[in-house]
Amino acid sequence: MKLILDTDVIIWAALDSLAEETKQRLSGEGVELLFSAVSIWEIAIKSRLGKPDFSFDAAVFRRSLFESGYIELPVNGVHAAAVARLPDLHKDPFDRLLIAQAMVEGITLLSADEAVLSYPGPIERVN
Repeated sequence: MKLILDTDVIIWAALDSLAEETKQRLSGEGVELLFSAVSIWEIAIKSRLGKPDFSFDAAVFRRSLFESGYIELPVNGVHAAAVARLPDLHKDPFDRLLIAQAMVEGITLLSADEAVLSYPGPIERVN
């Protein structure tokens, strides 16, 4: 099963601050963990703006994800165009593109964000 983690969840995973149930799910047999280029973009922008929850070097963070066995999902035009079909439930462009990627690719997006969880599609809650 392929799982893509939203940016907050991937940061929490890196900081080892996920609930035990979520940790077990991520390390389960047959699970492929993906991260989106969108998350690296979000970390880079928010780090540059001085947001405290994003005080990571995006390039170093990306490299550590590869070292931890994650697979990168690039953004393509199909993903970008799919954003236009999403209902206006959430305005965050990073989250909207992650949702579109999950829907287009048929990959389950794991999130703790209530606005993200309000979308239909392959999106599941984590703690």
